[in-house]
Amino acid sequence: SMITSDKAVGADYTVRTAKDIREDFPILSRQVHGKPLVYLDSTASSQKPRAVIDAMSEYYQTTHANVHRGVYEISEEATARMEKARVKVARFINARQGKQVIFTRNTTESINLVAYSWGDANITAGDMIVLTEMEHHSNLVPWQLLAQRKGARLEFVPVTDDGLLRLDIYEQLLQQQPKLVAFTHMSNVLGTINPAQQMIAQAHAAGTVVLLDAAQSVPHLAVDVQALDVDFLCFSGHKMLGPTGIGVLYGKRNLLEAMPPFMAGGDMIRKVGLRESSWNDLPWKFEAGTPAIAEAIGLGAAVDYLNALGMENVLRHEQELTQYAMERLQAIPGLTLYGPRAEQRGGVLSFTLGDIHPH
Repeated sequence: SMITSDKAVGADYTVRTAKDIREDFPILSRQVHGKPLVYLDSTASSQKPRAVIDAMSEYYQTTHANVHRGVYEISEEATARMEKARVKVARFINARQGKQVIFTRNTTESINLVAYSWGDANITAGDMIVLTEMEHHSNLVPWQLLAQRKGARLEFVPVTDDGLLRLDIYEQLLQQQPKLVAFTHMSNVLGTINPAQQMIAQAHAAGTVVLLDAAQSVPHLAVDVQALDVDFLCFSGHKMLGPTGIGVLYGKRNLLEAMPPFMAGGDMIRKVGLRESSWNDLPWKFEAGTPAIAEAIGLGAAVDYLNALGMENVLRHEQELTQYAMERLQAIPGLTLYGPRAEQRGGVLSFTLGDIHPH
């Protein structure tokens, strides 16, 4: 299926307009203040298409049981559905193996998992961690806590007045051989799409491990972890048409296998004794306790929905919308728009209007 404006497409495609796609989202039939709902907060949490809601509902009605441990039919079905969703997510980001996809609650938990598990094992006093000044709190506070625990130091790549990273200063910081670089792929405030592939290659040349916060990029453009060669990638289901309470940590296998568990309990163990235990294989080593089964299945359905739209179509449509919105906003007297030009940003716009408070 394709999103099109007024362009003719070949007979092989079903033309789906924005209006058709709106009809896939039940909440958009709501009226608010007597008008059809227009929703502009997908940066925080996106709405869900019927396919996602139905997949979760159908699972609860037909297949719900605990996963991985039951040897009865519906438990085996539930396990198969959840693991199939993991493979869908792995293919969506072009991971080499499904076991490199660890289910968490959200991007925040994914980043914290790395900060505690990889960070505590690898960061020592005096080590340097490089972040940027455009990070979400979730890609800032976990590293502050790690630096406090270990006596490490944080350094920051500044942001220019037009919302771009100072890559010259980034290169200077890399010369000091930091242990970790963590940065956002796409800013949730400025909409800036950072040159991740280039920045990751530069970090690797300095012997540095890279974590990419992809919460805003994975829902809006094609993200390929192998092409990026990224060490860790974190994102959330709820920003990509999926349910809340499910997130993803992707990691390179050698890094994940060397990391100790972040949380302990059921499902992350292979063998349990009273005094010591041994850990399960990837990805389950990092998935203690009963997982978010329905949510994983819902995320798999969201991936199916996005694949049917085609991420290249999603990106093109959003670029057209962003360009249009910026042109219209810039025509408003007294309005100041922040961030880079349309071709360097995703569909996120921040502005001030005179001295009016944002609320």
